[in-house]
Amino acid sequence: DALPPNAYKFQATLSNGRRADCLLHLPNPPGPTVIDSKFPLEAYRLVVAATTEEEKKRHSKTFERHVASHIEAIATRYIIPGETSENALMFIPAESIYAQIHCEHQDLVKTAFRKRVYIVSPSTLWATLNTVTAIFRDVKMKEQSNIIQKEVLAITTDVERLDIRIASLQKNYESMADDFRRIRISTDKILRRASSIDRLDPTNDPSEPAK
Repeated sequence: DALPPNAYKFQATLSNGRRADCLLHLPNPPGPTVIDSKFPLEAYRLVVAATTEEEKKRHSKTFERHVASHIEAIATRYIIPGETSENALMFIPAESIYAQIHCEHQDLVKTAFRKRVYIVSPSTLWATLNTVTAIFRDVKMKEQSNIIQKEVLAITTDVERLDIRIASLQKNYESMADDFRRIRISTDKILRRASSIDRLDPTNDPSEPAK
């Protein structure tokens, strides 16, 4: 939903034969970046359901091992020099499990960071994808910069041409206004002459002396 269709591919197969849940087609840098979904749900449920401190510690260690194995798998399978970026995203599709990792297992977070595997939750992945969208927008603008520059120059030329045509139209308008003024003078003269004719008395013989 956050990215254009050509910006990602689900179940993408890499050169090592591994299939990633999703491959983001990011420009270099960083380059194509894998998102793999991992969630030790059963181990987490055992931690939550533990009724004693001993059970909680035991299940917590199991949970930690599972997460560590997922981090290692992503680092070795989905970060391929020359093919993918140097980073990968480990998607935990549950905010509660994500919180458990960051609150109770800081060493896992540090290990993931060293291996360049960044753990994300639904909310943090959404924020990440919004940043990726901005990257795509910036790249698109750079790709189209020449087109934009040409269009701006074309617009500038059109504006200059429009200005010339407006100036020409203004001259024509001023000339037409002067013509209309002369026509008005002529029509006024005609109307005055017609009015003087209309005032003449047809019964009056101009050859007889005035009475």
